[in-house]
Amino acid sequence: MQNHSHLGGLASQTTKRLMLSLALTAAFVLVEIIAGLFGNSLALLTDAAHNFTDVIALGLSWYALKIAAKPANAGKTFGYHRVGILVALVNSTTLILIAIGIFYEAYRRFLSPPEVDSVILIGVGALAFIINLVTAWMVKDGSEHDLNLRSAFLHLMGDVMSTLGAVIAGIIIYFTQWNWLDPLVSVLIGGFILWNAWSILRQSIHILLESAPENIDMQEMVEKIHTIDGVRGVHDLHVWSINESLRMLSAHVVTDDISINDGLAIQQKINELLAHRFNIQHATLQMECKNCEHGLLYCEIKEPQHKHALT
Repeated sequence: MQNHSHLGGLASQTTKRLMLSLALTAAFVLVEIIAGLFGNSLALLTDAAHNFTDVIALGLSWYALKIAAKPANAGKTFGYHRVGILVALVNSTTLILIAIGIFYEAYRRFLSPPEVDSVILIGVGALAFIINLVTAWMVKDGSEHDLNLRSAFLHLMGDVMSTLGAVIAGIIIYFTQWNWLDPLVSVLIGGFILWNAWSILRQSIHILLESAPENIDMQEMVEKIHTIDGVRGVHDLHVWSINESLRMLSAHVVTDDISINDGLAIQQKINELLAHRFNIQHATLQMECKNCEHGLLYCEIKEPQHKHALT
């Protein structure tokens, strides 16, 4: 009971930090849009657009955390843990779209670089850098093991890098009048955003496709299970993730023709191995005698064949 209370407290703290980050980011979006228009800076307008998606990303991440806390039910037997993965997918997709928009606008400005007010670019960029760094720090805790939080964190870190780039560009433009540096910085920002977005998108799709966790060596796991006394074989093995940290396994385990009690002891040893060695906390194991084995380690799941009446 104490553990559940502790987890609930952590979730509550995380949601509060997300809401505070959201409020700070939303307020600053308005400041950057106004400053970007007055200063005629694509770098600032680019950062404002990215900040606006951060508002959406933080809002979605907050919503996902609230929904994920709901218990499993008859309609959602696995609970709502996948909501965070869907949010990560949405966040990464918006990042990619923004990067494409940045590249297009930067291309237009490369052809005809407008004059940039470097003082506004430096001042607002420096303030943005501080705010983005603070909000990213507030969201970072827990993002290492949560794809939803990491997608929001990467949104904010993209802003940290982009505002830092805007300040550097502003300083150089102030002394050199090289206005083409403004769209160049935007291209670099867009590249950074795209690189991070692809990482989150790839991981989200990997989980949604029920793929085996990338850091699990399936061959090693099967070999370890075979070392347990009484295990004669493993087949129909499936390993997948509900979210980044919640892993599931189902398998048929072949034993001798033994009593239920002896089978339960083998099952407990397998569960302990899976939990401690491979961080799989939820395993469904079907115990079978030797005559039941059909030899396929990874059983192919096929859709039922429907007979169509001739017309």
